[in-house]
This record gives sequence, structure tokens and C-alpha cells, in this order.
Amino acid sequence: MKRIFIFILLSAYVFKLDASDIKHVVVIGCDGFGAYAYHKADMPNLKKLAENGSWSAKARTVLPSSSAVNWASILMGASPTLHGYTEWGSKTPEIPSVVTSQYGKFPSIYTILREQMPQSKTAVIYSWEGIEHLLEKDIINLVIPTKSNEDLTADTTAAIIKREKPTFTFIHFDEPDHTGHGAGHDMPEYYAMLKKVDERIGKIVQAVKDAGIEKETIIMVISDHGGIGKGHGKKSLQEVEIPIVISGPGIKKGYELKNVIIDYDYAPTIARMFGLKVPQAWRGQAIGEAFK
Repeated sequence: MKRIFIFILLSAYVFKLDASDIKHVVVIGCDGFGAYAYHKADMPNLKKLAENGSWSAKARTVLPSSSAVNWASILMGASPTLHGYTEWGSKTPEIPSVVTSQYGKFPSIYTILREQMPQSKTAVIYSWEGIEHLLEKDIINLVIPTKSNEDLTADTTAAIIKREKPTFTFIHFDEPDHTGHGAGHDMPEYYAMLKKVDERIGKIVQAVKDAGIEKETIIMVISDHGGIGKGHGKKSLQEVEIPIVISGPGIKKGYELKNVIIDYDYAPTIARMFGLKVPQAWRGQAIGEAFK
């Protein structure tokens, strides 16, 4: 009996160590940020997050390596054959979603937050209007399009974090992809834009500090695809390898993630941060090695 009691006590202790005290998660999405640029880019704010957290420059997209397909996979924890969004600018599933939530879409991270944490406050601020077709807007507290004004995206996000302190905030920047399509990926203009993207990331990081929630907030910086030449959507490593940075309390510091990561692993990772159960239809896995 004594041994059983000790086992239960130890099990509870282990669970306590693994349980999350995180109250806020901020996900910063940088459209078209290829992993090939991660080490080359002048991005001190991003690198500081990586120094204080875990990172990889070898995560991968789903195919095709284009925007709506991958942002849907990121938010919905599953592949295109399950959620049904299969094209660059999908507005509705081209393949019927294998399941739909009570809110009418394939279940996303917003779905399970609303169902399992009904008092949570959620936000999305986005530059590219294509994002809105992937969201259950009726269940998100703050839905703010900024119509490709990237500085407005950053400033609005900073103001919301300081004022509202959302439980979950997703930010979509349309850069550096827009510059990649114009001047070309892996070109000087592309890296100049990444420097500006980094300044915007810095504003958001500072807002978390100013809000007094730094010690209970995890920040993730992610991408949907890379690029080659002036495009993307195919199968080269420049298009399908993407970076990810996860930083905050409970995350290993200065740690390069070694396991295989695909972008539909991101939603289950966020779910783990909040201690949420994931839908059966999700196929992603939480990036467990990032946690202490």
C-alpha cells in the first residue's frame, strides 16, 4: 500500500511538472519565409527568441507549398486531404472536410479553445485577406484585417496585446512573400524585407513585455512556405522547408529541434500548451522535444 501511495505521489509530481501554466500564446506567421533564409537574414529579434527558446530550420510544409493550403493545415492540425483546402487561395474546401465542428468548418485551434476554454479571449490580425476564409470568425473575439498594411498589423497587434491580453493571438504578415513574388526569393530585396519583418516581430515581443505577461506567454514564429525565383507551390526544398521558433516559459533554451516537424504539428503543440484535448481528426503531433 505504501508503495502504491508513493507511486501515485510521484505520478502527480511528474504531471505537475509537465502541466502548463501558460496563460497566453502568440503565434506570428510570416508568409513566404523560407528556411534557407533563417541563418542568412539579419533578424536579431527572431534570433533572440531562438536563443531563449527552441528552433528548427528544417520543418516542412504540406503540398502544394502555397498559402491557404498550409495556413489551413497549421490552424487545423491536419493535411489537405482531411480539411479540404487544396489551392493557393482556397475560400471553401475543394474536397469536403472529413468532419466539421458545430461551427461549420473543420475543427481548428480556435474551435477547441472555444469548446474547452469558453472564457478564453482570442484574436486574429491579418494582412492577407485569404486568411479570413479559413477561420470560424463568429467564435473569435477580435478579427482584424489590415489590408496588407504590415506596419498597421504590427501596431494593431501590439495595442491589442497590451490592452486585451488575449489567451491566443494569431498574427499573419504577408511579407516576405509579397517581396518574394516581386523581386524574387533569396534576393537582396527579400532580405531587406525580412529585416523589416523582424522589426515588427520586435514590436510584438515588446508588447508582451509591456503588458506584464512575458512570464506566462509563449511566442511562436512560423511560416507557411518558402520560395524559389519569384514563386512557390512546387516541391523544391527552397519551397517546402520552413523555420519555426518557439520561445517562452517551459520551453528549452537555445535548443535546435531534431525531430521531424510538419506544419500541421503546430496546432497540437499549441493545444498542449493550454492542456487541451485534440480532435480525433487531427493528424499532427505536439513538438514534444521543445518542452523542458
